[in-house]
Amino acid sequence: QVQLVESGGGSVQAGGSLRLSCAASGSTYCMAWFRQAPGKEREGVGYMTTGGTIFYANSVKGRFTISRDNIKNFLYLQMDSLKPEDTAVYYCAAAAAPKLCTLREYDHNYWGQGTQVTVSS
Repeated sequence: QVQLVESGGGSVQAGGSLRLSCAASGSTYCMAWFRQAPGKEREGVGYMTTGGTIFYANSVKGRFTISRDNIKNFLYLQMDSLKPEDTAVYYCAAAAAPKLCTLREYDHNYWGQGTQVTVSS
């Protein structure tokens, strides 16, 4: 069982930046970020494997950067050029098997509690 705890959310104006962190209680092959905006389904933001493979959703490509510290078991999400449509609860997720390293919600069996990000115009 892996426990995930997110931190770093907050409020920022459009064009600003925020950095989210996710602390994991153990190592997993795949760690990912998801988000859920009010009234919408949860969507994948991006993931990173222990080997360094990174994948981003088109909606954040070029603005968000994922990184991880495999020794400390941390996952990070640097969010730049934030837009009001980025407002959501951001979740950290993890999957143990390589074939489950996707942006499909059901492939991840470990989840954090979420952290709120609010971007004002």
